[in-house]
Amino acid sequence: MERTVSPLRVAVVGGGPGGLYAAALLKRLDPAREITVWERNAPDDTFGFGVVLSDETLGGIEHADPVVYEAMRSDFVRWDDIDIVHRGVRHTSGGHGFAALGRKRLLEILHSRCRALGVDLRFRTEAPSGLSHSHDLVIAADGVNSTTRAAHSHVFRPHVTPHHCRYIWLAADFAFDAFRFEIAETEHGVMQLHGYPYAADASTVIIEMREEVWRAAGFDEVPAQESTESCAKIFAEALRGRSLRSNNSTWTTFRTVVNEHWSHGNTVLLGDAAHTAHFSIGSGTKLAVEDALALAACLEEQPSLEGALAAYEAERKPVVASTQRAARASLEWFEDLGRYLDQPPRQFAFNLLTRSRRVTHDNLRLRDPRFTGAVEREFGCPPDTPPMFTPFRLRGLTLRNRVVVSPMDMYSAIDGVPGDFHLVHLGARALGGAGLVMTEMVCVSPEGRITPGCTGLYNGRQAEAWKRITNFVHARSPGTAIGVQLGHSGRKGSTKLMWEGIDEPLPEGNWPVVAPSPIPYKPSNQTPRELSRAQLTDIREQFTQAAGRAARAGFDLLELHCAHGYLLSGFLSPLTNRRTDAYGGSLAKRLRFPLEVFDAVRAVWPQERPMTVRISATDWAEGGNTAEDAVEIARAFAAHGADAIDVSTGQVVAEEHPEYGRSYQTPYADRIRHETGVPVIAVGAISSWDDVNSLILAGRTDLCALARPHLYDPHWTLHAAAEQGYDGPGVVWPDPYRAGSRRPQTGRTDAPRPRLTLGS
Repeated sequence: MERTVSPLRVAVVGGGPGGLYAAALLKRLDPAREITVWERNAPDDTFGFGVVLSDETLGGIEHADPVVYEAMRSDFVRWDDIDIVHRGVRHTSGGHGFAALGRKRLLEILHSRCRALGVDLRFRTEAPSGLSHSHDLVIAADGVNSTTRAAHSHVFRPHVTPHHCRYIWLAADFAFDAFRFEIAETEHGVMQLHGYPYAADASTVIIEMREEVWRAAGFDEVPAQESTESCAKIFAEALRGRSLRSNNSTWTTFRTVVNEHWSHGNTVLLGDAAHTAHFSIGSGTKLAVEDALALAACLEEQPSLEGALAAYEAERKPVVASTQRAARASLEWFEDLGRYLDQPPRQFAFNLLTRSRRVTHDNLRLRDPRFTGAVEREFGCPPDTPPMFTPFRLRGLTLRNRVVVSPMDMYSAIDGVPGDFHLVHLGARALGGAGLVMTEMVCVSPEGRITPGCTGLYNGRQAEAWKRITNFVHARSPGTAIGVQLGHSGRKGSTKLMWEGIDEPLPEGNWPVVAPSPIPYKPSNQTPRELSRAQLTDIREQFTQAAGRAARAGFDLLELHCAHGYLLSGFLSPLTNRRTDAYGGSLAKRLRFPLEVFDAVRAVWPQERPMTVRISATDWAEGGNTAEDAVEIARAFAAHGADAIDVSTGQVVAEEHPEYGRSYQTPYADRIRHETGVPVIAVGAISSWDDVNSLILAGRTDLCALARPHLYDPHWTLHAAAEQGYDGPGVVWPDPYRAGSRRPQTGRTDAPRPRLTLGS
């Protein structure tokens, strides 16, 4: 294998664990290297107390440098349990596997190893300028406040996001016997303790609370030591009456650091200089050490320094991004902790454990079946019944399970009439076991279509074609409900079929489009006509007539489409509604027409049948609707009789900037559910039955809607049951398919149970 041209002179800026470990690895791999570490603090100065590393990280350390690994291993404290204490009740979940040691001890080990290898350690010394000219490689491991990053910010392009909680790193002179989360509801607001042992007689203790709680408690006006003493009294039971100590700790706000680029010439970022991840899911030390391992490997494997730094960034960026997404979910869960305080105790504990979405229902069933079983019983699951197969009632309709086939436009109708394709498409998914199957957006007028291939309910022929489909579902898949989604395309109409050019205007045969305001979706799209009062009345009547046809066609549920930038969504967003009359301006005015349509539809829709509303919970664009607005929108529809809110996001404006990721829209549904009390349907990158079980059991949603998984596998729900070894209520195999329920089980194995680390 071709070897890289080894950088002989290496400067490391920052003497934390990441910088020291990188120096030791590079020197061990090539003793000829001249490696210097500059650290502005004294050798025994350190911030924080305990360091947690995963088994995966330890395996990498052992492979790369057994001397460091053996020294660390002899000092590790290991434990298995997580304790969650809320309102005086402690719930324990076992089988998690943590390992920690003192940060000061880790630094001592790395100092010793560096000296033994011949690394030049310079303490109490600022790194000189011009290192990139005097050295072959500069490793900037100078922390979250990196001066190296700041000096070249035009290249690294950092984005630093502050968050809403204050926290402080402290220590207690005894060892917790588990990782402990404790919640305190004080007169000033909610505070939380995160604690874990790092030595036989010492524990790290982090106290965290929202900024407004910190100020209400007066902690902004007193020395940190005085506030520390107050915290010790608040958490006296957890601390066994002991005091808390600091090492010049101060209250700070966590900042998420993301860099567009990690290298500049021969300078490369490592650890907190490159990225940060909230302490609630793991140690920044873990990521820094893993960076050092990857950087050293890339320098060995690549034929040039430029190639090595590019390979390092390419390897680490996706891993770090995944960790940061999980960390962001965990961080926001603790920021919004107050919304979960009234959950049943075990569900609260389960919600906390699964907050980052890296730990799931199935993980916990393997690690601690007793704890998970207790959560399921408290939730109301019959014995051995996965949460997704519990029933859910909406008005007069009881869904046999919590799985929804999400509305998906098929663009395959002729003159708005659903044909054989729709019968097979929806019929197959109804046979596939979902509790509720939704149609695509069914348009209320020819002008309200998105494309020429969209279905409608604006004439009797279309209604009869839909009745053929609902009859099939009810006859061949008894117990499966079928719902219709009614909508109007608004300014996003008169476009090509999706696979011919999504949102692109038709080359010919266009029809005029309408909207709240004359703003085209994209410059290439038509400029819509602004709707007059008379036209609003006509469109409201089109919705009511379509709803009447839907009722006669036999649909069990009706959803009003107020999302994704279509007509009713266009009224809700300030980016698309610039009206100055009674239908524009404040959120209450922007809600007026969608609520008028809802009321008109509800008046003709059978009272025993439920109605839901799909909304975009954020526009993903500056100046658009936010999560706070979504709560008010949901509350307004619920007040008018909506039985559930189907919570999607975006697609309102073309210039949106979504933040994609696993179950990325679920937090919006979660917030609406807990702040309004209305049932919600979560949607968006929910792909596994484990995700569905986790979200349902944690109380973050009532139903889960899946789109692409049902395109891949029409029998997704039945296969989810088979993989979990479940064949009870909530699952109905059609008789011709029942032999398929006896397939080999793939949801369980005899492999050793997974170990959860703090970094999970």
